[in-house]
Amino acid sequence: MTAAAEPAASSAGAPGRPDRGADRGAGTDVPRVITSPATPGDRVFRGVLRVAGLSVFAIMGLIAFFLLLRGSDALRAVGWSFLTEQKWQTAAHTFGIAAVLPNGLLIAVIALVIAVPVALSTAVFISEYAPVRLRASLVSLVDLMAAIPSIIYGLWGLFFLQPRIIGFSRWLSNHLGDTVPFLKVRTGDIGTSYTSSTFIAGVVVSLMIIPIVTSLSREVFSQAPQGEREGAYALGSTRWGMVRTVVLPFGRGGVIGAVMLGFGRAMGETIAVALIISPNFKAISHILENGANSISALIALRFGESDALSLSALMAAGLVLFALTLLVNVAAGFVINRSRSGASTAD
Repeated sequence: MTAAAEPAASSAGAPGRPDRGADRGAGTDVPRVITSPATPGDRVFRGVLRVAGLSVFAIMGLIAFFLLLRGSDALRAVGWSFLTEQKWQTAAHTFGIAAVLPNGLLIAVIALVIAVPVALSTAVFISEYAPVRLRASLVSLVDLMAAIPSIIYGLWGLFFLQPRIIGFSRWLSNHLGDTVPFLKVRTGDIGTSYTSSTFIAGVVVSLMIIPIVTSLSREVFSQAPQGEREGAYALGSTRWGMVRTVVLPFGRGGVIGAVMLGFGRAMGETIAVALIISPNFKAISHILENGANSISALIALRFGESDALSLSALMAAGLVLFALTLLVNVAAGFVINRSRSGASTAD
């Protein structure tokens, strides 16, 4: 074989071998798929995970079906007016959640307004600024706050916080009431006008969700890539500059999830709110005034004295709260998927 024939032979390929050069030239080169047979242990593990995942949907469906079944009598009695009626007179077939639902949402919003800045600041301090020797103690303290029963927060708010926050509420009403209408107290400048208010209930609930948001946010912040942290320092960034450009963008999705979890906890809080509020069946537009309510507190306060129709009405109210919480979680999942942790730092 001549030297000129050798390249031709090599390009044609050896007998029994595919002509990869032709495939590459045609642009049909496909990566080989590597598969491994599933062992019995793998199949059992996958089956357990599949059953566990499906059981969540099954349990949620059963809860919704139970609430719908038990609340169907009340819904048939009043129809869609259940969502628009502000009174709660089951004996007269005049009842609805048009007043308690917005009030409960308002308590949750007040709690978030107070809790989110405090929780995020605490999480950043623990993960980025606290000394290493102090960090473990602070984490344990935050976790311990999350473990305190809600009735303890309620009693603390009722007997300790409320008498001491009346002066602050009065100051807000006197100095900001004319500028911010919902801070105006219209029932006079007496102490009882400021007690058992939506604002006080929101402050107590905020203390209950601060540990949750702090713990989850701190865990997300601590997962920020070390290489990107060092890269920010190498470019001359300060510590706050590194936190602002690396840690906070990386943890955005986790922070949103933590806030939504805290919002769900605030909407469903029962005992602490029931101890603080003075139940009121009218829409609240002035958060510092006496009187508040929420669906969870309504169920807790009225459950023991309810007849058949009243109990069905409470179940229907629970169904609305369940559906609202589900919608909040779905919306939170959508937002998190669009802003996952690290998405803006991946480039």
